Amino acid sequence: MDRSATTRQDARRAAVPGRVLRELGAQVLWDNWTGASTVPSRELYPHQWSWDSAFIAIGLRHLSPLRAQLELETLLRAQWGDGRVPHIVFNDAVPLDAYFPSPDFWRSTTAGRAAGAPAEVQTSGIVQPPAHALAAWLVHRADPGLSRARSFLARLRPRLAAWHRYLLCARDAGGAGLAVVVHPWEQGMDNSPCWDGPLSRVEPADPAAYRRADLDHGAPEDRPTDLDYGRYVRLAEAYRDRRYADAEGPGAFAVEDPAFNALLIVSEYALALIERELAADGLDEFDDAELAESADERRGRADTLTKTLVDRLWDPRRGLFLCRDLRAPGRDGELVPERGVTGLIPLVLPGLDRDITATLVRTACGPHFGLEGPARLVPSYDLTGPDFDPRRYWRGPAWFNTNWLLEKGLRLHGDHPRADGLRDALLEAAVTSGFAEYVDPYTARGSGARGFGWTAALALDLLLDDSRSGRGGLLGEEVWS
Repeated sequence: MDRSATTRQDARRAAVPGRVLRELGAQVLWDNWTGASTVPSRELYPHQWSWDSAFIAIGLRHLSPLRAQLELETLLRAQWGDGRVPHIVFNDAVPLDAYFPSPDFWRSTTAGRAAGAPAEVQTSGIVQPPAHALAAWLVHRADPGLSRARSFLARLRPRLAAWHRYLLCARDAGGAGLAVVVHPWEQGMDNSPCWDGPLSRVEPADPAAYRRADLDHGAPEDRPTDLDYGRYVRLAEAYRDRRYADAEGPGAFAVEDPAFNALLIVSEYALALIERELAADGLDEFDDAELAESADERRGRADTLTKTLVDRLWDPRRGLFLCRDLRAPGRDGELVPERGVTGLIPLVLPGLDRDITATLVRTACGPHFGLEGPARLVPSYDLTGPDFDPRRYWRGPAWFNTNWLLEKGLRLHGDHPRADGLRDALLEAAVTSGFAEYVDPYTARGSGARGFGWTAALALDLLLDDSRSGRGGLLGEEVWS
């Protein structure tokens, strides 16, 4: 890193005092707390979201380990009988017209009955990236005494094991071991140009049949187009009308995504650590024998899945991982050529080949993503791509969760100077944008919701986490022992 870049980082540290950031970030989380969980945004997202809660718990552990535990416990109480963790848990005190698709669209208690949807709470029927075992492990480590007193890991372990089994079995549509997503909302990067090809085969729903609540709180130029939204609605309707069944195979959209599977692999490593911890405490018995696996079995699967991820999704010519569209022509579908930040996220994997990690860093720093160059933060989509838009949802803006993951990946693989620079840029952007949902990657100008839950939580984690010098990345030194 050159001297001028170092000077800029020093200036940014001085511009964002840690005490101020801590107070402001904490206030966002307190304001968004409902008593049992945290909403991403009071106005735009007034319910509980699955991967949001995982990231929020990671930040909350620094302020209140108890609230962080409750965050995950509340989410996992809404788990379905088949193991899936729904992407939204609805608050029945929120009016139906405050968010679309609302509970009366998903009809989980009726359409999801055969898949084991809970009767006492309404949820969506699709999922989101599985960062929950990772979050549970980090929350436990924040206060092991409280965790053991509340049997936190012992109570969550069977739910996390069932969740992973669902993804590894019911969602292995490609037959190679990777989980597929059946809707762009499941991958979390909803509006990415990576989905344009797979979505082009989907006939959009009639726009007169529903009303988009997101446009009440977000500028149209920041949000998905009506055409894309209509396709999202059509896919969700079709899955609901099939009663959320996976046995017959996915519908019109079936994609193996690198970030989704990288988070599943990291969470398998985390679940291995949870298994080891419980075994050490003499709590390694399982009521459900089908879910029982040792720490070594979990870790072995994570290692195997890492190799599978490389075999199926790595593109050495482009220098990153690509999505695989299983519905495209060919026995195994085809790789989607679009460069999205999803293709950089496997940098968080501890078992990734050194040459691949070096290539990923070069790609992140090259013209397509601009790290340490023109971009303040890594964009969600290729800066040089024909569909790049610095404002529109996941089509170019930088997001705090993906940049947080990249910071952890850089640090895991020993690139501390770049990790430090990205950390400083994230902290500055969080405060100056008002903890925005996402920002322009060049200017860090905020868009979407303000006071956004995971932005505040992950900024707090970057500020307060004291394990930055370790080589264990997200999981700490333990993953190597």
